[in-house]
Amino acid sequence: MKCSTQKSRKTIVIGMGCVTAAGLTLEQNLEHLFSKDQNICLPSRFSTDHNPPYPVFEVRPLDSNSIYTPEQQGMISGLSLTCRFMIEAAAMAIVQAGLLPDWFESKRVGVCVGTSVGCTPNSVPFYRDFRLGKKPDTSDFQRYLRSNPAASLSDLLNLNGPVQTVNNACASGTDAVGIAAGWLRQGLCDMALAGGADELSRVAYNGFASLQILDHAPARPFDENRGGLNLGEGAGMLLMASENISKRFPCLGKVAGYGICNDRYHLVAPHPQGRGLQAALDQALYFAKFRPGDISFVNAHGTGTRDNDLVESRVLAEKLPGVPFFSTKGSTGHTLGAAGAIEAIYTLACLSRGEIAPSKGFEQPDSDLPCSPVRSCQSVSGHMAISESLAFGGHNSVLVLEKGDDI
Repeated sequence: MKCSTQKSRKTIVIGMGCVTAAGLTLEQNLEHLFSKDQNICLPSRFSTDHNPPYPVFEVRPLDSNSIYTPEQQGMISGLSLTCRFMIEAAAMAIVQAGLLPDWFESKRVGVCVGTSVGCTPNSVPFYRDFRLGKKPDTSDFQRYLRSNPAASLSDLLNLNGPVQTVNNACASGTDAVGIAAGWLRQGLCDMALAGGADELSRVAYNGFASLQILDHAPARPFDENRGGLNLGEGAGMLLMASENISKRFPCLGKVAGYGICNDRYHLVAPHPQGRGLQAALDQALYFAKFRPGDISFVNAHGTGTRDNDLVESRVLAEKLPGVPFFSTKGSTGHTLGAAGAIEAIYTLACLSRGEIAPSKGFEQPDSDLPCSPVRSCQSVSGHMAISESLAFGGHNSVLVLEKGDDI
């Protein structure tokens, strides 16, 4: 990817919202992130034949958000859970910016949302009846057709800007934030709602189990005894603005750089030397005009799988030696297409606090890994940090984020 050298407007984050198993608000998420708790449980919304079953990070039932009108509430009720997570997180970002939904009507506001399994119907009853030669109930598919994440949010708020749903496996949320930041720099819109969302389903659960990368215990990213990942669900949404209209809003941070690269190595395994991740890191730093020494910390992808953690640690040791890093998936599980957006929000929050959270599940360093994450809360200084995503299909995405003035 050739990075633009032309001077461009900055991309300012003015609102953020999170819905995960760690909490239904950003404040709850941060409190849980810095605690020792793990809200891991067995699946409750679908059955499993695995014995023992793999634990997951499920989101508690959502409350109805009062910022939406009764008409909008009716629209929301007919959407997928993935969309409802996203709309709830978007509401938090809007409120944090001091706005209400009607403020956005007909304004030049873009929507870019990443999702992975949230873009598929995943209706087991439909699939079962179809295979049995019955006439399946199509209500789940009608809901699915209404539930394009980006389009549903744009329609809900009656927006007038670019709309894109990104389906790029576990890097989808990171890519959505990077793409929306590009829209703002290019002047395609004045504000953008961007992030990621995904829900748990039996289809995805069994798919990951078939790859033999789920752990029966809570995941242990970068640990010598790591046995795989735990699936999670939720959404993270950022409300971003171009510099020319952001001055009246709080500055929670800036999206300073974005890099992407596909290593073309394997469908589900990263390149052993992490060539794609190295290239994405180089691009993001070049675009942000920062050097590796400017980076305070890294929010790693850190899934707890053997290959991901090995490759990621090798790249961090080579490209950012001595820079502390951590994984937040011990608090949320792996939320797939939502992960990159949730972790970008966590990264901005940690920059503001001047502190990074412990890597839950990490206890025993692995001698094969050249570096290890922090085990406990650690103070950090500086204004820049990195959030990175490694995805199936060889895709790697990196955001360089800059500290804001308020959070």
